[in-house]
Amino acid sequence: MAAQVMNQLIAQAAQIVQDADAIIIAAGAGMGVDSGLPDFRGKSGFWKAYPALAAAGIDFQAAASAASFVRAPTRAWGFYGHRLALYRNTIPHPGFALLQKWASTKAHGASVFTSNVDGQFQAAGFDPLRVHECHGSIHYLQCSVPCSEAIWCADGFDPMTDDANCCLVGDVPLCPHCGAVARPNILMFDDWHWVEERTEAQHARQQDWLRGVQRPVVIEIGAGNAIPTVRHFSNRVIRQHGGKLVRVNLRESGVQRPADVGLADTALAALQAIDRMM
Repeated sequence: MAAQVMNQLIAQAAQIVQDADAIIIAAGAGMGVDSGLPDFRGKSGFWKAYPALAAAGIDFQAAASAASFVRAPTRAWGFYGHRLALYRNTIPHPGFALLQKWASTKAHGASVFTSNVDGQFQAAGFDPLRVHECHGSIHYLQCSVPCSEAIWCADGFDPMTDDANCCLVGDVPLCPHCGAVARPNILMFDDWHWVEERTEAQHARQQDWLRGVQRPVVIEIGAGNAIPTVRHFSNRVIRQHGGKLVRVNLRESGVQRPADVGLADTALAALQAIDRMM
């Protein structure tokens, strides 16, 4: 993208943000890359992060399936335990703080919709009551059966993993109610056992908040078409509540309306560029 065109788009995005009375952040996996989190785009990216699974021919869909906690819970927790530790130790990049700064100037502040399960928005200081994690969170656990609708915090679970072999060292966590294997409260592939009450409550709070906004800007970051959950949300908000869209995506930044802006850039670079223009 030519520098002059890019600068014009950034200026347009900055004006949209300034004119809004509320910020809706719609974030996909690309939001976390600047914090150092791995990009699982395609088998090669996933297998680079988890060579033991590559050696076994296990792709992301197989590793991130509910059935893995039945077939091979030690390996399943080797994968998810490593991710849990990684997310706990990752510092959110400065773009999160920029979004918070912009939100502080808005009458209605900000609300977050994210397909990420990493808890980065809460770690960055966003109000947990303003975050909707549509696929759940790795920081909460549930029964793998499940024996009940119970969801509990994972803070008391500190997994040790053998990353070379992608397996948990020690005992797998168990459901405190029935003794079955516990699993993350995440919507996985081919998952008929996800307990969704926590996410449903987040959804209800977000819908209540949306009813009060008049001129929202949807800042969509790092969400592509492969798993279009976040994009569907962005489109639905614009259709039902008006406002404009600023889409940040390095590879898929196209927008349909002239009033909206697409920036072909990474999350942090785009947010910093908009902030400089403001």
